[in-house]
Amino acid sequence: MKILVLNCGSSSIKYQLFDMADNEKVLAKGLLEKIGLPDSFLKHKSCDKGSYEEGRSISNHTEGIQWIIDVLLHPEKGVIKDKNEIKAAGHRTVHGGEYFCHSTLINEDAMKNLHAHSHLAPLHNPANILGIEAVEALIPGLPQVAVFDTSFHQSMPEHAYLYALPYEMYTEKKIRRYGFHGTSHKFVAEKGAAFLGLDWQDMKIITCHLGNGSSVCAIDKGKSVDTSMGLTPVEGLIMGTRVGDIDLGVILSLMENDSLSTKDVNTLINKKSGLLGISGVSSDMRDIEDAAEEGNHRAQLALEMFAYRVKKYIGSYTAAMNGLDILIFTGGIGENGCLQRKMIAGEMNFLGIDFDFERNKDLRAKDAIISKDDSKVKVLTITTNEELVIARDTYSIVNS
Repeated sequence: MKILVLNCGSSSIKYQLFDMADNEKVLAKGLLEKIGLPDSFLKHKSCDKGSYEEGRSISNHTEGIQWIIDVLLHPEKGVIKDKNEIKAAGHRTVHGGEYFCHSTLINEDAMKNLHAHSHLAPLHNPANILGIEAVEALIPGLPQVAVFDTSFHQSMPEHAYLYALPYEMYTEKKIRRYGFHGTSHKFVAEKGAAFLGLDWQDMKIITCHLGNGSSVCAIDKGKSVDTSMGLTPVEGLIMGTRVGDIDLGVILSLMENDSLSTKDVNTLINKKSGLLGISGVSSDMRDIEDAAEEGNHRAQLALEMFAYRVKKYIGSYTAAMNGLDILIFTGGIGENGCLQRKMIAGEMNFLGIDFDFERNKDLRAKDAIISKDDSKVKVLTITTNEELVIARDTYSIVNS
């Protein structure tokens, strides 16, 4: 059974085509960028036919997905002979609110509720919906499944997900912490425990998904009990361009004294802050590390602030769960950032972490133990695969 997994952004589409019958093999994957601009381009890679790049003007998601299907069907670059070989499509869908507690088959009722929750993720959900509608237009009747970033965190207790606002803000407007990166947190927690020969549902686990977008999750016996992102992906850790936790009085002061509009503030906290805002160098951790090595004070400050914020969340979540068995690093920075892992976990002996600096050194993109053998808390790097989670959920739901 071949499943097309799509992650549709406002101007981009990431995709992978899986053959679930062939040991979940990735037949092809790629990225289409700059939708709506004259210089749109597609980067495509197949399992046995190499890489392919092309540019052309793509005005909308339907045209974009049609281009992706055309490349998958291409006699030289493609991996299928007929689009009907694709038996289902799985979509990364950012926000499911409280309505969607699990991945779901897309039907009329599901689409109605997806639209109803778009205000909770105005930068993401509308693009996810466009992807679903584009597939229906191009392959009518194809089963489609939405897999939500938020669904894993629906197990959080009320005292963890509520904000200290008037209670009516929750009951009437559903203002609360939802959390994101749920597919990744769940995947690496289960995979990491299995890597140690343990059952994740018996463990207290903290997962650190660190990348351009970053979040930490506390998982107690297989359930998310708290996470750092909130109503939106802005809250929590310092990220590539997102501010993370901040005194809301700062925002009010800027709006009142500097006449910033809502749009200005949105741009400030989502696109101009975080590692980019602190360092003045880049939102990319690799560039910041290079600048810090050259003596750039602001770059070094960005590294220290990033690590410090992650350490605070690990400490608070260990306290909230009354213990910790496994600490996991994943995501682009978590899997490859040797320096960041060292700065975060290198001095946490009081939690029972005996960090192994040699094991951590130069370790990139591998499933590995980076604590010493006798460490009470095991520290791991675990590679994530959100697309595979989406493919598996789609396969399970469609077959049922």
